[in-house]
Amino acid sequence: MPRLKRSGFTLIELLVVIAIIAILAAILFPVFAQAREKARQTGCISNARQLATALYMYCQDYDEYIVPASLRPPDGSTPRIWSEIVQSYVRNEGIFLCPSATPRQYPASWATRNFGTLGYNETTAVDQRINPPNPEGLPEALHIAMIDEPARGVLMADTPGGPLASKYRGYVFNPANGPVNPIDLRLSTPLVADRDLVAELGATRSPNQLKPVFCRHFATGNGQGTASLVFADGHAKSYSANFINAQDRGANLIWRFRELP
Repeated sequence: MPRLKRSGFTLIELLVVIAIIAILAAILFPVFAQAREKARQTGCISNARQLATALYMYCQDYDEYIVPASLRPPDGSTPRIWSEIVQSYVRNEGIFLCPSATPRQYPASWATRNFGTLGYNETTAVDQRINPPNPEGLPEALHIAMIDEPARGVLMADTPGGPLASKYRGYVFNPANGPVNPIDLRLSTPLVADRDLVAELGATRSPNQLKPVFCRHFATGNGQGTASLVFADGHAKSYSANFINAQDRGANLIWRFRELP
């Protein structure tokens, strides 16, 4: 009698197919992850540009004075932070958040300032209290004319957010906490890395000694990750941690608009 012809796979054939699928997955998954992160980076830049437009609108309404990173009223009441000051020009909480950030929560007020993922330059802070023991800002707002080269002046950058008790202050970054440029003080950078420096340095530093920039996009831990920056002239662009930290040998950006007390 004639033998029936089998149409199924042999065990060896099945193992070969599984091996091929595993190899393809190993090749394609990193590509998919890169594409996803690129999309998130594009979304972050888009959000930053929309915020830059809101900052420009505020500046036009207030005689070309820049939005302060924080505003401490004369009566010593609860400070206001930049995200709640500019909210009326945006009306969209998602614009304030980086899609790649974890955790991700809108910093609606002073109580939730730690959750910011796009921080503001703290040299713009305004402290209107009468004879405060520890001023955190200058009495007057920063005027756009005080920034020598707005196209190089960094107003906003990606920052790490997290629990207040863990020393996160994501609503700002502080240019006075990083390496000082020996030639031009304006080029002195904040603490900048593609690692979470609050988690890394928080055990030995106070919150005021931290407030770093976090280059979270495509982070490798060795400085190749990038951060989205917003400039005083309204444009937004991405820079790597290594390029920022090189100061005048790299991005050549202005971070210190004025010296705080």
